[in-house]
Amino acid sequence: MLSPMSSNSIRARVRQELTSEIKAVARRQLATEGANLSLRAVARELGMVSSAVYRYFPSRDDLLTALIIDCYNEMGEAGETAAAVTGTALERWLAFGHAIRDWALAHQAEYALIYGSPVPGYRAPRDTVEPAARTTVVLARFLADGYTSGELRVTYADDAAPPPELETELVQALPVIAPDIPIPLLLRGLTAWIQLYGVITFELFGRFNNFIESSRREFFDHQMRVMAREIGL
Repeated sequence: MLSPMSSNSIRARVRQELTSEIKAVARRQLATEGANLSLRAVARELGMVSSAVYRYFPSRDDLLTALIIDCYNEMGEAGETAAAVTGTALERWLAFGHAIRDWALAHQAEYALIYGSPVPGYRAPRDTVEPAARTTVVLARFLADGYTSGELRVTYADDAAPPPELETELVQALPVIAPDIPIPLLLRGLTAWIQLYGVITFELFGRFNNFIESSRREFFDHQMRVMAREIGL
């Protein structure tokens, strides 16, 4: 006879396995249906009654949130691992950017879920904030490390000062994003961050079709090097 502890362990393992199966089916549906997920359709593919799936995910939004968190964490881990390699700041920056692009190309439906059009009626909870920030934290670390080492020195003498209203908001955000860097360097970092995802989004959403076809990786690498110069790497 199983002890209460063993029974609880088995139930927890079964629940974890079923949760993973539900999310795997939902991710396959993303590729065909986009974010228009249906818990009933997921249940049908699993051969379960819909009421059973609702015990794991009470609503479509709960399932979407779980997928979004998983996607952000997977992409964040890819970026963190790449940026941790030994090498110059430029080499680490290039490795980071290519890792994000490689993940996006391998998971196009998932990338569209987190960086595409907002899902109608869905409002992401705060649970998604920390996973979403993982790649931003890597970029902030690049800036902070470069500034601390003296490699990155950017002042308002190099760039136009931002309008007072913008500078006020940036000063408020600085302690959370990168407390050890000056505002001019933060602005350059934000520009690089926007351009990084902009290039990837253009590629995945077909904006380079009939324009840049066979050399997209080379184009992305070039853009990453341009961004590196902009930051000062």
